[in-house]
Amino acid sequence: MPNIEEEQGFELPTGFPEIEFPEDNAYSLERWELGKKLFYDKTLSIDSSISCGSCHKASLAFSDDVPLSDGVKGRPGTRNAPTLANVAYHPYYTREGGVPTLEMQVLVPIQEHNEFAFNIVQAGERMATNLEYIQMSQEAYGRVPNYYVITRALANFERSLISGNSPYDHFTHLKDFSALNDMEKAGMDLFYSNKTNCSNCHGGFNFTDYTFQNNGLYKTYSDLGRMRLTSKEKDKALFKTPTLRNIGVTSPYMHDGSIGTLKEVIEHYNSGGNSHHHQSELIRPLGLTETEKQELLAFLNSLTDSQFITNKRFKEK
Repeated sequence: MPNIEEEQGFELPTGFPEIEFPEDNAYSLERWELGKKLFYDKTLSIDSSISCGSCHKASLAFSDDVPLSDGVKGRPGTRNAPTLANVAYHPYYTREGGVPTLEMQVLVPIQEHNEFAFNIVQAGERMATNLEYIQMSQEAYGRVPNYYVITRALANFERSLISGNSPYDHFTHLKDFSALNDMEKAGMDLFYSNKTNCSNCHGGFNFTDYTFQNNGLYKTYSDLGRMRLTSKEKDKALFKTPTLRNIGVTSPYMHDGSIGTLKEVIEHYNSGGNSHHHQSELIRPLGLTETEKQELLAFLNSLTDSQFITNKRFKEK
């Protein structure tokens, strides 16, 4: 496999494992450039009105700033657009975890009625009328534009969206003890304490264990969550635990974007949730003081990677 660090010009953050690329989609600069072009090209939607980048904005850590992003023809979205930071490391995709690879995940927004509402075969045929895409596809995959090229190229680009250069990372991994102030350090202690248990679900280098949980957001959910995939009652209203990296710029929050600020998120968890029958036993009243709430908020904001959200290489030209 080509050396991604040398060819793409970035180093994996300290403490991050190597990125695993599929055998049929090893990293190359040609594939990355094709994937980036497709990511921002509206040709993948049926009416050429939106692109992947329409709902996953680089300056917002590849998330969106509205509860539900509109699809083609103004059709309302059904779930909040999550950040794409570090998706290279996810073991499965979508909030119910029903898609095993990034290559397969790309198919979801393209064929969803409320997103791109298109057919990937037809999208490939549309690309095949474009001389630039023909040349780029041949250079990247040795074939004309088609469904294979679309899924692989987009996944190749998305695997490069690595974020691990926040003040927290400088403090923890690079031993720059001036990277966090006293309030942020107090918030970090709270985050990893038994009082909050935040790190039980939001642990590891990517601040998620990828498990499916109910956090007591509602007593009754309109979204079936993981049950949508499994049809099992025990999975009703369970959703994949999201990463907290760049959480300070990815509002609004929750699967439906129903909470507007991090301060409100902390209030929700401090309250102990709304006692849904599948609510995680970890969700309980925390009894945080106002000072502790401010400290926890400060720590969460220290997870913002300014270099990542301003990286010109990831932005549309």
